[in-house]
Amino acid sequence: MPIVLQNILIILLAAWMAWDNGTGVQLIGQWPVCVGLVLGIITGDYQTAMVISGTLQLMSLGVAAFGGSSIPEYGVATIVSVFLAVRTGANTGEAIAVGLPVGMLTLQLDILVKYFNTFTAHWEQRLLHERKFKQMQAVYLLSVVIWMLKYVFPITLVVLFGAPVIKSITEIIPGWVTTGLEVAGNMLPVLGVALLLHYMPARKYLTFLIAGFVLAAYLSLPILAVALLGGGAAYWIYQQRVASLKPASAQTVDESGDDYDE
Repeated sequence: MPIVLQNILIILLAAWMAWDNGTGVQLIGQWPVCVGLVLGIITGDYQTAMVISGTLQLMSLGVAAFGGSSIPEYGVATIVSVFLAVRTGANTGEAIAVGLPVGMLTLQLDILVKYFNTFTAHWEQRLLHERKFKQMQAVYLLSVVIWMLKYVFPITLVVLFGAPVIKSITEIIPGWVTTGLEVAGNMLPVLGVALLLHYMPARKYLTFLIAGFVLAAYLSLPILAVALLGGGAAYWIYQQRVASLKPASAQTVDESGDDYDE
């Protein structure tokens, strides 16, 4: 495959990752192994693509963007790492050493895009109240395109200019900018958890919520241990609910049986 065509397809893959997640299609998502498989098809070097993407997949396990939180973009890191390894012959460690900072840079862009798309969300809401549904759909698609830019911008720079330009950009960004974005990024998970608790029956199960907080914050139990205890508590509540419904179900069956006999 010609190099120019490969470059175009790699940039389009970055755009598709955002479109795939923004529209709910979810064919490949942002999973490194899925992105790596497509990169293997584009570049023709399946072994390099899968080795690097598999390594990044292991690094990303257990990392998820709940609520409004922002996480490193491992899909972008996969594209950059595989691209550099195939084009320059860099080994896995060297390629990932360059790809991960690009993923971290994209994390900062993620925060900026989320702030910008807040305005498009209010714009869509206003159009909804005015019953201008076609215009509302157009603004939604605009927000997805804006979301795509956070992937397309760094990938395009890497494809056109290579790794040195990315290193230069990360070095010249002022410290106060990255600090401010980091503070904002730390606030988003708190807001996301608060929104989730608002829709969950937190008051009804406040005892379990407090117990989980004490176990994690004061007893320093690992998240997996707290999650297993929460799963056990959920299963116990489920059993109690099933037991409370059994008498009513049995009575309904007996009454229907009597009607049938009559």
